[in-house]
Parts: sequence; C-alpha cells; structure tokens
Amino acid sequence: MKKALVDPNPTAPSAMDERDLAMVERAIAELRSGRPLRFVPQAGQPWLLAPLEGFDPSMLAQATAAGESPLVLLTATRARHLGLDPQGERVVALSAREMGADDLAALANPLHRPQRAVAEWPVSLRPPEGAEAMLELLKAGRLLPAALVSPDSQDAECLSVEEAAVRRFREEAGARLTQVAEAAVPLLDAEGTRIVAFRPADGGREHLAILVGQPDLSGPVLTRLHSECFTGDLLRSLRCDCGDQLRGAIDLMEREGGGILLYLAQEGRGIGLVNKLRAYALQDRGADTLDANEQLGFDADERVYRPAAEMLRQLGVAQVRLLTNNPLKVEALAASGVTVVERVPHSFPANGHNEDYLDTKARRFGHLL
Repeated sequence: MKKALVDPNPTAPSAMDERDLAMVERAIAELRSGRPLRFVPQAGQPWLLAPLEGFDPSMLAQATAAGESPLVLLTATRARHLGLDPQGERVVALSAREMGADDLAALANPLHRPQRAVAEWPVSLRPPEGAEAMLELLKAGRLLPAALVSPDSQDAECLSVEEAAVRRFREEAGARLTQVAEAAVPLLDAEGTRIVAFRPADGGREHLAILVGQPDLSGPVLTRLHSECFTGDLLRSLRCDCGDQLRGAIDLMEREGGGILLYLAQEGRGIGLVNKLRAYALQDRGADTLDANEQLGFDADERVYRPAAEMLRQLGVAQVRLLTNNPLKVEALAASGVTVVERVPHSFPANGHNEDYLDTKARRFGHLL
C-alpha cells in the first residue's frame, strides 16, 4: 500500500445542543426574511442585528431617534476593498448615524455605486463583542456579510440568539448527517450508479454520495469532493471547469471499476448561487474570482469539508485516492480522520472562456493544474 500523503490525527466532534441548533436555525430564517434579531454576546451588552441586504431603513431611523448609536459591521475583506484599514481586526465597525439607505446599500454590495466617498465615515476602533459571529450568522444564511447593529434597549420583540451557539453551528451542525434516501440511478456513462442522500442537522440542503460501479470500500477508494455548481454542472457554463471535472470524475471512476463522488451543497466556494452571480458580475468589471468573493465580504473560499468526511465514515470508507488539484481538500480530509493515500490529478484544458479563471486557481489558490 502507498504511504499516506497526510497522516490523520482526528478528534471526535462534540455534539451541539439541540436547543442551540434550533436557536441558530430560527435566527438564520429571521435574517433571510429581513427581520432583526437580538444577538447576545458571550460578554458585554446585547445588540439588535439586521442584515444590510434587503434592509428596512426604518430600523436605522428608529435607532437614531431613540438616541442609540447604530454601527455598520463589515468583514475585513470587504473593508479593505473599500479602502478602509481593518487595523488587524476581522470586522470593521462604522458609525451609521449620518448614513442614509444609499450609503448602507453601497457598503454592503460592491455592485451598488456609492454617492459619497467611504473615507468620509469614521471607523470605530473597537467592534462590539461578538461582531465576527454576527457576520458568520449572515454567511450561514448566504446573505452578504454586512449588518446594522444598535445597542439593545430590550423594547423590541424579536428572536434572541447567543454567540456561543453561532460559533459552534457551522462546523458542528453541518457535519451531523443522516442518511435519508438511497436509489439506483443509471447514468449515461455509468449505468451501475447509486445515489445516497445525506441530510444535515442544520436544516440545510442535502449532500449526495454518488457511488459509481462497485468500489472496494475496504481499500483506498477513488474519491472526489465536488462542490455543486449549478451553472457549470447543469447548464454547462464555460466560465469554470466544474462541469468537466464532474463528468470527467464519473468517467474515470467507471473506467477504473468504481469510485465515490461526494456532491456537496456549497455553491460558489460556499457563498451560495446568488452571491456567485454577484461575483460573476464583478468579474465582468475586471476582478478575478478571488477578489470578487472578497469584494462581497467573503473569504476567498468559504467551504468546509467535515460533512464530506462524515459521509465517507458512514459509507465505511477510511482511505481514499483523492481526485483533486486542491491541496486544501487533502489537508481537510486528513484533519477529519480520512487517510489520503494518493492525490490523483484532475485537470482539463481551457475552453476559450475560462483561461483567467484557471490561471487564478493555480496562481492565487494554489491549485496544482
């Protein structure tokens, strides 16, 4: 047997309290509906939190009229693209007292043209306690990570969510999976294929394990972690190489007698389809795929791979030959207890539309193309 590329040193995941899970699920639903909620940090005062995406200007007016000091929270990546200095912080806070609806829209979304210079607004030296978790909550809802917050007067009737629950939510809840369906699904190029659906405990979209042929689960299994790409996988978009990678992986698994493709519900490197379309619009203005994600306020890559490791565990797979060009996938699987015996290269020629995209993957993401 080949020596593993990375020796795993897994740690057992802790169970997230069901009350905390339900609390965060409801909080995400409230934010996606445009309603504010009460955020309770681990230390310090509670805050009323509202997303700037779909923002109701009346909340700003109410907070200001009540004598409160509302703040706008932005990620450091968004702030840098606005020309602000995060001063080593993960979150930047701006005073919102002199802002209008147009200002807020421009701060949240780089596709909205501001009517005045961002440099005119003062930067708070100290974001409120729990500010990073507040924006993580918006990311979990696939919303732009930009928020308006004001000190909680306890007068508003709204849902409360605790910082500790938010911090545990993304990694832990997403990795708690239940197999909910399995069926034979003959494919055009791989007739002996089965699909197993896994539902996450956080109420998110199901992940799929596509079992091609008859993989030997007792040894290293040819495996690909494939994050969903509606535009590339289904519509055969030429902006990326995702469709080629999906179909190429299934073809190789069929030729080798079997393999497992994990189809993960984390579109657009984890920012969601709507934000991926926004990123495309920014790319059409000259940004590359990494800068576009950061201009929107996200990290360059927001994906997590603990769900993939849990799917493999439930399928009885402990060792894989990983079909990827992304070293981070090797590291992530190994950190979650899956032995990566071999990295199998998986690249395809450019098509006349995705040369810059592939160049960025190699040059800035470190993909081995």
